Amino acid sequence: MEKIKWTCKHFNDLTNQELYEILRLRNEVFIVEQNCPYQDLDRKDLKSFHLWGHTPLSSRRGVGGEVIAYARILPPDISYKEVSIGRVVTSKSARRTGAGKLLMEKSLEVIREKFGKVPVRIGAQAYLQKFYESFGFVREGDEYDEDGIPHIIMVYKP
Repeated sequence: MEKIKWTCKHFNDLTNQELYEILRLRNEVFIVEQNCPYQDLDRKDLKSFHLWGHTPLSSRRGVGGEVIAYARILPPDISYKEVSIGRVVTSKSARRTGAGKLLMEKSLEVIREKFGKVPVRIGAQAYLQKFYESFGFVREGDEYDEDGIPHIIMVYKP
């Protein structure tokens, strides 16, 4: 895996190319790979920060190279009362390389920079519980169904 370059921008600052590459990855994994037709474009993107990891500049992908990891950082009162991280995704090519771990570390770092040391609430796919626990997230409540996939609520308290 090539070195990953990390970028974080508010929606209003994204270029068309950056937005396209982000949505392409989200669609590729959440809709096609997981066979889950759902409304990805939920208007929450408009108020969020977008963090992505990409390979160095590639003539194949254009500006910024290929997006291989992505997370959406939502300010308080958009998804939950607390700050939230959503749409956490890595491309097939980046799995089992540590890119997902780096993505979560960078997400928590961005939250500290933009919001301070605040609690973070997520709706996680249930099978990733141990992954999120490794960052200090704690499960709250029972499993629930979201778009046909088992999910759980988890909270990080710094």
